[in-house]
Amino acid sequence: MHIETTPLRDVLIITPPRHGDHRGFFSESWNEAALVAAGVRLPAFVQDNHSMSRDVGTVRGLHFQSPPHAQGKLVRCGRGAIFDVAVDVRTGSPTYGQSFGLELSYANGKQLWVPEGFLHGFMTLEPDSEIIYKCTDHYAPECDGAVKWDSAGVAWPVENLTPVISDKDEHAHPLHAFVSPFEFEE
Repeated sequence: MHIETTPLRDVLIITPPRHGDHRGFFSESWNEAALVAAGVRLPAFVQDNHSMSRDVGTVRGLHFQSPPHAQGKLVRCGRGAIFDVAVDVRTGSPTYGQSFGLELSYANGKQLWVPEGFLHGFMTLEPDSEIIYKCTDHYAPECDGAVKWDSAGVAWPVENLTPVISDKDEHAHPLHAFVSPFEFEE
C-alpha cells in the first residue's frame, strides 16, 4: 500500500498496488494487515456503499453524519472519475474550514480516507461514475446532515459546467452557519 499524507491532518491518500497482465488487473482495495504494516490503523468498517452518478458535474455533498453515529469513509471510484473532497469541521482544529480534494478514478486506483469530523463530497468528472466506500458506522438518518456544496471554499472543477445537485444539497446551510458537533483531538 502506498500511503500519502495531505495538508489536512488525518486525511490520507491510500493507493493499493495493482497486479496486471493481458487480462486486466487484480488489486486488494482493502487489506488491514498491509495498512498496519505501513503504520496506518483505521477504525473497523461496518458498512459498504456503492453509488452511481450518470451525468458529468453531478455533486453529492458536502455530507456528514454527527455523533453518536459519526462516520469515517474510505472512498474509491470503481468506474469513471470523480473529484473527491474532505473539509475539516473539527472545532479547535488548526485547519478548520480548509478543504482537500483530488481525483479518484478507475484509472488511478487511489482512495481517500475521510475520518470523522470532516465533511465529504464529490463531483463526477466522467459519465456513469461509480463510487464505492467503506463506512465506520451504519447510516443513521437522525444524524445525517449536509453543508452547502459551494460554501466551503472548495475549488470544484466547474468550468463551463452547471452542477447537477439534489434539493437536499442545494438547500443545505452554508459553512459559516454550521455549528459543528465535532471537536479536534490532539
